[in-house]
Amino acid sequence: MQAADKNEEKKKMKNRRVNVRTPEVMPHVQTKVEKHYRSRIVEKFRQSGGRYTIETTTVILAKEFGFCYGVERAIDLAYATRQVFPHKNIYLIGEIIHNPEVNNRLQKMGIMNLAGNNPDATINDLTKDDIVIVPAFGAEITLMAQIDRKGCQIVDTTCGDVMRVWKRVRNYAKEDFTAIIHGKADHEETRATASRATDDLGGHYLVILTIEDCEYVCNYIREGGIKENFLQKFRDAYSSGFDPDKHLNKIGVANQTTMLKGETEEIQKKLYEAIKDRDEELAKDNFQFFDTICGATQERQDALYEMLKLEMDVLLVVGGYNSSNTAHLVEIGEEKIPSFFIRNANCLESFEQIVHFDLEKKMEKTTYSGNFFNSSRPITVGITAGASCPNNLIEETILRIFEIRGHDISELNSV
Repeated sequence: MQAADKNEEKKKMKNRRVNVRTPEVMPHVQTKVEKHYRSRIVEKFRQSGGRYTIETTTVILAKEFGFCYGVERAIDLAYATRQVFPHKNIYLIGEIIHNPEVNNRLQKMGIMNLAGNNPDATINDLTKDDIVIVPAFGAEITLMAQIDRKGCQIVDTTCGDVMRVWKRVRNYAKEDFTAIIHGKADHEETRATASRATDDLGGHYLVILTIEDCEYVCNYIREGGIKENFLQKFRDAYSSGFDPDKHLNKIGVANQTTMLKGETEEIQKKLYEAIKDRDEELAKDNFQFFDTICGATQERQDALYEMLKLEMDVLLVVGGYNSSNTAHLVEIGEEKIPSFFIRNANCLESFEQIVHFDLEKKMEKTTYSGNFFNSSRPITVGITAGASCPNNLIEETILRIFEIRGHDISELNSV
């Protein structure tokens, strides 16, 4: 497609984007969202400095946790879409955020799924009368183009921090830099970002997840290697036509916004050192870096580091198991104290049993932890939550802790 034709298509797509955040709609929407997800008990904790004690049990909340602005905006927009279009078919590309409670509630509102394991419809089923919601992670350009050709109206909830990364990788492509993206290759956000690195600019990308991945790339930058082995190692994590012998000459680092900042910084440093070893005085001409970690993600990580300085017996991290930013909070906690990644309060089955997600084995399991919840001794439990976890789930977890400790929770329930 010629450049003029592409610009015309983009203009048409922009015109089909719907603004549902109107003064007439939002007061009703916010009342509904407040009812579903807010917690007055969590607010009571905030007012008491994030700490509350009943008899022998103390619960501490991190200073920053739960919904970020981008998530709140995405949920508001989804609710507003149903409010504005009460009788139309509304489809969501995958999950609005990585939290099962929120996604299940949207399904009950009649917002159908256009992607995932059990989609309610495919793009071929769409008509020009349908509404499509783009999730907070964004969506790949090719997917958006297919939806646009159907003539659907679009409600875009893409987070501003994600779009900031898109701008960065597009700039890399314009300057003939390959985008090295620190993230999960199969994550919705990373796929959307990677598509902006290519698009009509002919750029390239490589996605790396771990420090070990980074070191492999660094060795290749310094010494070269067997191209086929490189491509096999990173299969499904690079752009079409990517050639490590050509496309690692000039690189720019970006990241999935929910990664650990310290890890991204280490990757950036290692890649720069490799470019410097290879190119010497030309290194600065062949390397770019821009901090694209989400501010809310960093705030929650920093708050957890601060909370871990306190004396605690156990840490509970609440959130969806497929939430990247939540998983990183668990990783931080595990370095200091016993930490459990739980989906909701129901995972605390009894004094002795915690059902939680094992990050290493990537599966839910039950840990028998009587030492943590033994009612005969005082205990301090820390709680934090990822940016996609609503406060009502945090409230239920707080109440469940006091309940299984055998304490009277009437005072908290009366809030």
